[in-house]
Formats: sequence, C-alpha cells, structure tokens
Amino acid sequence: MERPVKAVIFGCSGLSLTPDEKELFRQENPLGLIIFDRNVQTPDQLRLLTESFRKCVGRPDAPVLIDQEGGRVQRLKPPYWRDLPFAKTYGDLFNTHPDQAIMALKSHAKALAQDLSSVGITVDCWPCLDIETPTITHVMAGRCFSNNPEIVSILGQTAVDACLHFGLMPVVKHIPGYGRAVVDPHHDLPVVHTPLSTLEQTDFYPFKQVKTQAWGMIAHVIYTALDAHLPATLSKTVLNHVRNNIGFQGFLISDDMRMGALAAFGSHPELAQQAVEAGCDAVLYCDGSVDQMAQVANALPALSTQSLSRLYQMEK
Repeated sequence: MERPVKAVIFGCSGLSLTPDEKELFRQENPLGLIIFDRNVQTPDQLRLLTESFRKCVGRPDAPVLIDQEGGRVQRLKPPYWRDLPFAKTYGDLFNTHPDQAIMALKSHAKALAQDLSSVGITVDCWPCLDIETPTITHVMAGRCFSNNPEIVSILGQTAVDACLHFGLMPVVKHIPGYGRAVVDPHHDLPVVHTPLSTLEQTDFYPFKQVKTQAWGMIAHVIYTALDAHLPATLSKTVLNHVRNNIGFQGFLISDDMRMGALAAFGSHPELAQQAVEAGCDAVLYCDGSVDQMAQVANALPALSTQSLSRLYQMEK
C-alpha cells in the first residue's frame, strides 16, 4: 500500500541531506523538495542531493522545485549553468520585434529545461505573470514581462508551453498578481485597494489567459475588493475566485509560508493548515530546520483526492 503524500514542499539546510532530514522525509513523505542557493555547489553535488531526497520518500517522480527565472533570480549560476536574462528583456523586445521575442523566450525555456533536468529538478517556479506597475516593489523589478496585460499573456503562455514541450513543469506566479504590491511580501503584508473591475482587466487577466494546465503559486497579498481581512493564500474567497472566475485549474501551491506578509496570522503550522483549508493544494515551507518542518508536517493532511487528480492530470 502506498504511503499518503503530505501536502507540503520542504527545503533543506545544506549541500546534502542531514541524517535528521533524511529521517523526517522518510517519515512524513512530503510532496517535494525546493532548492535554494544554500543547496547548490556543483552539478554532481546537486544531482546527488535530488537523488537522495527521492530515495528518502521512495518516489522516483517526486517533484523537485527551484526558482530559476533569469536575471537576479537564479539559484544555478555560472560557471556550471547558463546566465539568462530578466523576463523584462523579452517584453521590451516584443514591443518592436514580437516574433523575435517569442523565439528567444522559447530558447530561454529550453535552456532552463536542459540545465534543470540534468541535476534532477523537474519543476521551475517561472514564469512571473505579474503586471509591472510604476509603484512595483523592488523585489519584482525586471521579473515581469511587461506593463501590458496582453503582452504578459502572450509571453506567459509561450513560456508555459515551451517549458512543457521540453519536459519542465512551470509554476506561473504570483496568482493573482504582485504587480500592485508596494511593499516586499518577504517582510510586510501588501494590501491592494484596486477595484475588482480594474483587477480583472489588468492583474488577473494574464492568469485567466493561460490555457495550458500548469502549476500555480498564490500570492501573499490582501485584495480588498475580494477579501479585506485575509491575504489570498489564506482566503477561501480569493481562492474560489482564482478557481471559478479566473479559471485557474492547475495544481496550486502557496508562496513560502515563512514570509513576513503572513506573520500576523498565526504560527507556521497554523498558517500551513489555513492555506490548505482555504484551497491551496500544497504549501511551500522553505526553512531548513528539522524541528520546524516536523511541526508543519504534523499540522498538515495528506494531499486530497482532488489535489492528486490535478497533480497527475498534468503529468500525463
């Protein structure tokens, strides 16, 4: 009988799994592992790390994730891996040479897929479908394709399709948009007061246009037009809107539960539980502390039947 898979993706502390991490992963069977700078040294080292994780959970197809976008957000860096440009590079090129931008973006996705698959990474938290705004926080600078929702939609769909074509699962982020956030959610809670009618035509629009099933990452942002009290990650109202109005039917994960934007809403285990109850398929918990990971795992259920269906439907 197969063990149930916990609705969580964990990080780890270093270049290889510690004995305590191995034991925790064996016991709790988390859905996946996410890789950060602290986990990367050489291709051989990283390949051994991803293999070790899959051996612990006993699932050769267990997802291993990374944030490998291009520009400032690249966990894998030269000299072993390619240095790729920011998303904005393709949006700017699209303004004058749309065909060239699309071809260049497809090449970008191919390079990502090749670099990541060679070390056992199967899921990339890219592309960002957030809309660039004049007040966008510095943490998102350059990571958005454009300030034009139509261009973001076209390039976003191109990136998703190209990733899937080359065997890499993309995670579109940050649903339903960080573009209007004026504070960094790693430290503070963004609150967006924009009317729903405007959001539907701008921030939400690119996510609604994604016609291919991919993973998605929900944003730690309060949208007062939908829920004035809870950030999207913890709000059944917002997540219902994402599913039923925006129409995103893919596998939905939270952004990191440790980010400062959620600090006022509970402990990490409580937050993880709230996010799954609100409608996230799984949560990201990126800290490398075994004790904290164990507490989060204890608070979480196994992946629901519906979440498993979303997960395996996209793997076919």
